[in-house]
Amino acid sequence: MRVALFVPCYIDQFYPQVAVASLELLEKLGCEVVVPKDQTCCGQPMANSGFASSTAGCDTNFSNNFEGFDYIVGPSGSCVLHLKEHHPSEKIRNSVYEICEFLTDVLNVSSLNASFPHRVGLHQSCHGQRGLRLSSMSERNEKPFSKLQDLLSLVDGVEVVMPTRVDECCGFGGTFCVTEEAVSVKMGQDRIREHDANGVEYIIGADTSCLMHLEGILRRQGSKVQVKHIVEILNHA
Repeated sequence: MRVALFVPCYIDQFYPQVAVASLELLEKLGCEVVVPKDQTCCGQPMANSGFASSTAGCDTNFSNNFEGFDYIVGPSGSCVLHLKEHHPSEKIRNSVYEICEFLTDVLNVSSLNASFPHRVGLHQSCHGQRGLRLSSMSERNEKPFSKLQDLLSLVDGVEVVMPTRVDECCGFGGTFCVTEEAVSVKMGQDRIREHDANGVEYIIGADTSCLMHLEGILRRQGSKVQVKHIVEILNHA
């Protein structure tokens, strides 16, 4: 299977290890992975700030880099959801997958050569949960499920502990963390307080933007808790 790896701009700049882990994991699972060299931002920050007309250049560049692939896979739920809902190309909208969604729904992964003997707290980001349906929503009367937890169950030694409020927002919200800084920080502190109560060593999730927000609060608190993208765990041998 030939797969194009979409690397969101903030991962490229701040968390390149997430892109490397995504590449390695997909190759371990038998995919031929291509990383288009001229890819840039997907346009989500402009669109979410009310400047959708400013995304035309991003849309065109994304099409030029990814139009020829049947599968486009990226390690960011919010960026993938933006592309699924707003990219002008129907082929792009139907071809792009968040990486956990791709692993469970397309590759049907049932085993992994991975080990991570640590106690981790799982953060389920809003876009992935409510937009991509990576997990069930507590406000709905539905059978609980989590594609992230299903994948983590394949990793030897990892102990996953969920916070009391399993699907509450961390407060990042893109530009929300800038325009409503105090509210954003308080929401992040509340999330961290629940994970701290569970005695976790790591907070993990599928959206590095949320993890970046939580990591900033953890560092300011002098906490020893670390953050990792889920693909870093799934790829950890």
